[in-house]
Amino acid sequence: MINYGNDSGYKAPSIRQILDASAAKYGDRTFIKFIEDGTVQERSFRRLRQDSLAVCRFLRNLGKEKLHIAVAAKTSYEYIVFVTGILTSGNVLVPFSPDTSEKESLSLFKRADIDILFYDDAYNCTDRLKKQFDSVISPMNISGEGVLASITEKYSDSSVYAPLSDYKVNIDDCAVIIYTSGTTGTRKGVMLSMNALVGNIMYDEYVDILNEKAVVLSVLPMFHAYCLSGDYVRNLKDGLTVCLNGSMRDLPESLKTFEPTVMRVVPMIAQTLLKLVKMKENRHPELTPRQAAEAVFGKNIKWLISGAAYLDPSLVREYDRFGIFLRQGYGMTEAGCRISVPDADCSLESVGRVTNMFVTRIQGGEIQVKGPTLMMGYYKMPEETKASFTEDGWLRTGDIGEVSESGELFITGRLKNLIILSNGENVSPEAIEKKFADYDIVSEILVYSENDRITADIYPNFGYCSDNDIDDPKEFITAIIKQMNEGAKPSHVITQVRVVNEPLPRTQTGKIIRKQAEI
Repeated sequence: MINYGNDSGYKAPSIRQILDASAAKYGDRTFIKFIEDGTVQERSFRRLRQDSLAVCRFLRNLGKEKLHIAVAAKTSYEYIVFVTGILTSGNVLVPFSPDTSEKESLSLFKRADIDILFYDDAYNCTDRLKKQFDSVISPMNISGEGVLASITEKYSDSSVYAPLSDYKVNIDDCAVIIYTSGTTGTRKGVMLSMNALVGNIMYDEYVDILNEKAVVLSVLPMFHAYCLSGDYVRNLKDGLTVCLNGSMRDLPESLKTFEPTVMRVVPMIAQTLLKLVKMKENRHPELTPRQAAEAVFGKNIKWLISGAAYLDPSLVREYDRFGIFLRQGYGMTEAGCRISVPDADCSLESVGRVTNMFVTRIQGGEIQVKGPTLMMGYYKMPEETKASFTEDGWLRTGDIGEVSESGELFITGRLKNLIILSNGENVSPEAIEKKFADYDIVSEILVYSENDRITADIYPNFGYCSDNDIDDPKEFITAIIKQMNEGAKPSHVITQVRVVNEPLPRTQTGKIIRKQAEI
């Protein structure tokens, strides 16, 4: 039997060990900053430990082991405290986007065997959802300081409950289940051990500016492994200050207030911020390129680290002109998160260097990896888990590429037809194409990405048009797409359609030939 996950003997510290070490080393230094009611609030390393262990005691006082605890909320100090409390209590964290609908929540909570739900004002916790939780405690809104304050008061380190936090987790047990975006129709819960979650940030650091004086602005949601491990766990270990951005509309103000040194972004955010810098440059020709950049980012900005989607080298070159190093890394939740990280000497076409936590190989063109931070598998999906690994235990990334002698990783294509938009959203073209199955006017359809836009090539059923007196097939099909787009997720909206007069090209076996995926 294959031992998915850690089979190397590597042992990472636990979140509790990192929490204790950081509080002892950095004490009252500021770890978290955020804006509340127009005022900058600060929380120290010591304060985070104090509050997190109170939540740990609160959970352990429930008297049950290995509870699956969902957190559906935006990133906030309270979010970080409850996440840390769950991870130090030996229970299983299952983070969700606060935008998750009631229908999807009901399905995912059942599939993930959720016992407890913590949420905030951004999540619509309906009465129907609340009725699903009767066995342990009712769903709890963690917005604001009220709930946390009551927990920290009752379960403080001077209370009778203090010994409850003296608990050592097994780092090989499942610590977190993170659900993928579900591009194949069914979202899969990636099970990561504590060893994987923490071990993935223990690589040798290539980026030399991330010292204790660096200030990080966290703009991506922590219900993704990329931000949870990078913007939180890594910085907790290294003693950096992390500033929390509210929503994307708050980003300009957050940049002005916090003046960060580094940010983790997706390409869409990098593109948006570059537009702001160029606008500043055009309106104020007296500014140097660097001064224009500082007018948007603040005077301390040095690095933007991009992930989740392909980063165009031309964007990197433009940022270079403004004195900002923009580089991309690469990873996947199934690997614990990052597989390669960037440095200033990397080629613009690479996705960084493979970290010393992994070994890589190329099989049939596919990048495959092995290391101590691989997932334990997909929760309750053994067949899908088996398909994600080779027979000898290597994780299949689904990406085609190569590794240089210096360890740089280059992605040259994708094995599947998955569309990855610049905002990090994954889109299955087949899922969109299937929506047209009930429309007789559509004879053939091919969905793909063109210039970061979901595009559809459609060959109409001209016989159907003739029988139904449809003189303009394109107008008719465009009306169908408009109606379909109204109920679609933003990432699944078709923004460009081409109605063609000839059947779509096919292989000798009759399959429509897909356009080469944009990467």
